[in-house]
Amino acid sequence: MLDRLKAFLTSQGGASDAGAQGIDKVQLATVALLVEAAQMDAEFGAEERAKIADLVEGRFGLSAEEGRALLQAASEKIEQAVEVFGFTREIKNAFSPEERIEMMEMLWEVAYADGVLHDLEASLMRRLAGLLHVSDRDSGLARKRVIARLAPEA
Repeated sequence: MLDRLKAFLTSQGGASDAGAQGIDKVQLATVALLVEAAQMDAEFGAEERAKIADLVEGRFGLSAEEGRALLQAASEKIEQAVEVFGFTREIKNAFSPEERIEMMEMLWEVAYADGVLHDLEASLMRRLAGLLHVSDRDSGLARKRVIARLAPEA
């Protein structure tokens, strides 16, 4: 998986890449959006990194090393990206409606990882929900599920 990820990054994401890289593109797009959500408040701390690693390893069945490599690659892609539309398009095309709602739930978990929801993070969540074709209601319900899971930790 690490070799495919490295090959994807060095190939500049060309469409002529092997079909197996479609999975990597989706994983990379998913983690890139999570990183974007984490960086929105200008503080990408250890809590947010740990939450992303946890979510990614669980969602894609990756090892800790593969998760870290994917997180690093996504961070680099986000630094180069001018917009998030390409990432959301990749996810929208690859995920079912239920999986896109799960994606919103993952995004909300990252937004709340540091214990505070910044206004810019909330704005990003609304924009991403629209780009992922997730209704405001479904995004709101995903947010409530995350808050309910986090409540005992507070």
